[in-house]
Amino acid sequence: MRKLYIRGIIPGKHTAIGKFFYYCYKYRALLLMLLPGFAVFFINCYLPMFGVIIAFKKIDFSLGILRSQWVGFQNFEFLFATTDAWRITRNTLLYNLTFIFCDVFFAVAMAVLMREIWQPLASKIYQTLIILPNFLSMVVVAYLVYGFLHPEYGFANYVLENLGMERVNWYNDPKYWPFLLPMVHWWKQLGYKSVVYLASVAGIDKELYEAAVIDGAGKWNQAWYITIPQLTSTMIIMFLLALGNIFRADFGLFYQVTMNSAMLYEVTDVIDTYVYRALTTMNNIGMSSAASFYQSVVGAITVIGANLIVRKIDRSQALF
Repeated sequence: MRKLYIRGIIPGKHTAIGKFFYYCYKYRALLLMLLPGFAVFFINCYLPMFGVIIAFKKIDFSLGILRSQWVGFQNFEFLFATTDAWRITRNTLLYNLTFIFCDVFFAVAMAVLMREIWQPLASKIYQTLIILPNFLSMVVVAYLVYGFLHPEYGFANYVLENLGMERVNWYNDPKYWPFLLPMVHWWKQLGYKSVVYLASVAGIDKELYEAAVIDGAGKWNQAWYITIPQLTSTMIIMFLLALGNIFRADFGLFYQVTMNSAMLYEVTDVIDTYVYRALTTMNNIGMSSAASFYQSVVGAITVIGANLIVRKIDRSQALF
């Protein structure tokens, strides 16, 4: 490497390019260790990005992707020209905003409560129980929900009947689902979402709590003045990352849990389910790719915008 500098093949260390090659050579062992992970990330995340051109083409499988007809923004018109555009956009945004804010609240609350379990065995049991639903397939979750909400044999209707109330046909009445879907989402995701906060809580200096106890602070004051302020950075990062998917919906939650009931479309139809149904009838992967590209662009803009706001308020809390 030194000989290359002397011969002028690589610019000197005072230039930007020279610094790049200098540090690459200096930390070559670390870069070699990084190479396998980078290769997997590049193959799975960056190479597929070339497929974005599908969003601007009318795919003809006999011609292939590159030789198919270029149609510009025609595929995007499907999302905005349809009469259902407002409904699916409204549902996607409102549900995701509810999920984002409530996920942070419930996950932090769960982490604070789990911190108060001092017995290691009990703590492990509780953590396993709350995270277990995350590993269930959404198909399994859909049938569990169906077991509760079945019009004739469901547990919910059995309870209502014994309380002297009328049975409810849950899958034909949309007014209940803005509450049912968030409940299913939180039951399945709460344990997973709280893991990050549990790790952050474990890293808080115990001397802070010991000092608070000496000063007479109770559990509520310890949580409010020590735990939550220490979790602020993690909460902001998780919030910003979640904003990137604000235009993406959990397809399994909205399609499978609702049993794709047409009676519920008014409150359960989101961009992903609408595009899927259109794709199965129109067989147009260009339109589906356009919807995905639109969601990604809006998500990226949302994250960048929210991060700029955070930087204006407190630069140290920003994601980048």
